Order: sequence, then C-alpha cells, then structure tokens
Amino acid sequence: MSVDTVSLTGWGRTAPTTALRFRPRSHEEAAAVVRGRGPRGALARGLGRSHGDAAQNAGGSVLDMTALDRIHSIDTRTGTVVCDAGVSLRRLMEVLLPLGRFVPVTPSTGRITVGGAIGADVHGRDHRLSGSFSRHVSALELLTADGEVRTVLPGTDLFDATTGGLGLTGVVLTATLRFEPVTTSLMSVDTQRAGDLDDLLARFTAAGDRHRYASARIDLLARGRATGRGVLTQGSHAPLQALPAHARRTPLAFRPGLLPAVPAFVPERLLGRTSAALFNELRHRGAPRSRTGELQRITTFFHALDGVPHGNRLHGRCGFVRYEFVVGYGQEEALRRVVERISRHRHPSFLAVLKRFGDADPGWLSFPVPGWSLAFDLPAGPPGQGRFLDGLDEEVAAAGGRVCLAKDSRLRPGALAAMYPRLAGFRALRAELDPGGAFRSDLSRRLSL
Repeated sequence: MSVDTVSLTGWGRTAPTTALRFRPRSHEEAAAVVRGRGPRGALARGLGRSHGDAAQNAGGSVLDMTALDRIHSIDTRTGTVVCDAGVSLRRLMEVLLPLGRFVPVTPSTGRITVGGAIGADVHGRDHRLSGSFSRHVSALELLTADGEVRTVLPGTDLFDATTGGLGLTGVVLTATLRFEPVTTSLMSVDTQRAGDLDDLLARFTAAGDRHRYASARIDLLARGRATGRGVLTQGSHAPLQALPAHARRTPLAFRPGLLPAVPAFVPERLLGRTSAALFNELRHRGAPRSRTGELQRITTFFHALDGVPHGNRLHGRCGFVRYEFVVGYGQEEALRRVVERISRHRHPSFLAVLKRFGDADPGWLSFPVPGWSLAFDLPAGPPGQGRFLDGLDEEVAAAGGRVCLAKDSRLRPGALAAMYPRLAGFRALRAELDPGGAFRSDLSRRLSL
C-alpha cells in the first residue's frame, strides 16, 4: 500500500488542505488504515469530483479508493453487478454497454467512483423517473469505525444514513447495483430554445415524461425580457430502428470522444463577465430553435465536459464555486428571484443547468426533493461573493429548499438544519456508530456533521 503526504482540493480547486493519503489494494489494507487512524480521523476519497471540501480531511488520513476497482460479477439476465467502490461509472459503461446495459443514474461526469456516487447519492437528468443512485443499490459492504465490515441493505437506518452521507458513516467497499437495459449506445435528442425563464419552465412542464432525460442550460447573464432564457435538451436511448444502416452493425459500441486538455492555467482576463456574456450569447444563438431526433453519442449527451481533460482549470488559478440548490414545486417565484439576483449582480457564470426532480429518496442527507434544481459555477474569490451567496442561502431556505452538500464549499452551519430536517437523526446515528469520530472531513468539521 502506497502512502504519501499530499495537498488535496475538491474539483473546484479552492481551499487546499494537507492529508496523509493511503492507497489500499485490499479490504484488509483499508481496515488497517481505519484502525490505525490518527486523532484527525480518516475519510474515503474517489476521483476527486466533489466540488467543495467533502472529500478532504485536513491533517488526517484519506483513503484513495481508486485501486479497489474490480468488477466481481455481472448477471446479464437480471442486470445486476457486484463491484468494488473504486470502480468508475465510466468503466462500468465500457463494460456493460456492449452487453446491452446502462448505468441507471448518470451525473454530469462519468469520472466518479461507485463509492462516491453512493456517498453523494448522485442524481441525473432523469431524477423525476429514476430517483437518485441509491435507489438502484441492492446492498453494500461498509467498513465501520471498529474496523469491521457490515453488509448494509436498503430499508435500514444505516443504509439511509450512508447513501448521501458523504462518507461519514464508514468506507463503502463493494456495492451490488441494478442496471437498465438498452438496445443502442446512441441517444435521440430534442432541443428547444426558450426566450425567458417563464417560457423555459413552461416548455419543461409541457414536455412531461415523453423523454427520460431532460435539462436546460440557462444564460444567467441575460437581462430584461430575456432574463432566464435557456435551451431545453431532452433525450432518450435511441431504438435500433432509429440508427442509420452503418451504425446498426455495432449498435452497442462505446464511442467516447476526447478534446485537447485545458492548459495548466487560463488567463484571468478571459474569465470576466464580458467574456462570459459573449460566450453565453453565442451558445444561445447557436442552439437550434427547435430540433428533434438528433443522434448523439452517450458520452456527448451525458458527459461532454469529460471530453476536456482538466476542465476544472477553465476558471483560472482561484478555482470556482459550484452552487446547486432545489426549491419545491410551487416555489417558482423563489427560483425566479435567485435567477434575477444573479443576473442583476452580473456574476460571470459560464455554466448553469436547470433540472426537475421527482420523489425524494430515503437518504437522510440526500439532496433531491420534488421541485426545480439550478446548478451554476462562479469564479471563486471576487469581493462580496460570500455575502452574495449567503443571501441566496437565505432565499433558498425561506422557500423550504436546500443546497447540495456534495458540491458545497461555503455554507454556514446555521442554515443547515432548516434545509435538512433529518440532520439530527444523522448526527445521532453517527454518535452511536462512531463515538470517537473516526470518519471526518473538512466539510463535516465546517458544518458540525
């Protein structure tokens, strides 16, 4: 097992902290790290795609789980897979797509481990139909604070505290997952351009469940009558008869694309509101007003940003803040006020995505609840940004909404309990299961989880 001292950040590249990193190659080595942890505790980490500080542990131990990446078994009849927690969703796609199966919940990157997907209880563009990742987990093996391995099943408190529990109940070692059948590796995609936020929400609602996946890019710098304009994209797995003749010969081939890597650092002057406004204008005008049935690769539809290696460098040396929140149906005015505040303050945002959520999953700290979710990136560090985002927290909490902890890097503890009503139960279970505080992170210390 390799061991080194490293400086770690989240995907947003803000607030680095130093930890002792272990890279276990067996469950026994992982257990040895947990038993031998120091006073600052231990934490599992996957591929580092959490945007904030959820996978950092300043002064403590971090278990890099990426060497535990075996796929133990595949049952093509039932669509069930047993794999290590360090296997990435992209690797599962490579293996399972040729067998006619697909990952049931796909976030915006495939470069996330199964353990990370469980710890964050990630969601995708089909949440209203498929729920979060945990809904497709049949069982998991959890290494707990006493160094023992427990089999954890859905319907138990430990399962519901672990799914979305940000690695604070233990180290996920293996998982049994259910996968969806598909007949091709291409997507059939419809696109609509909306002139403002009301138009966008109306198109979203009118689309119903005709397509399994739906999301919209919003131009958060548009103002006046164009405030909240965006492009709605909906997609479904293409049936075999929708493919051109040459593609039907290998309908389940996995064909990822890759773009040139981003330079180590991007000049800050390219990241201001002028360049962001120009980029958003060109992207909006470049989108078709209406188009149906476009065929896209699965990786293009779900994980376009994965095609840009080191894409998190795009925001320059200071990194970026990802802010994602959800407010319930009936709280569209709160969503509108947030969009208007961002537009009015002219914070340069190159990426903003709106989604619809369905029923919540049982994870005590799982993020999705039925409603509208908006995620956007801002360059970190400009004066007054902290106060501005605190104001958004207050707006979201007053509307009964919440921010996503797996992407958070700056929420204040006082706002947490109002957003997550099962927080007290989570803390009580941790106190009983792990009275010595074996599992800790920078996020858990910041928010007193």
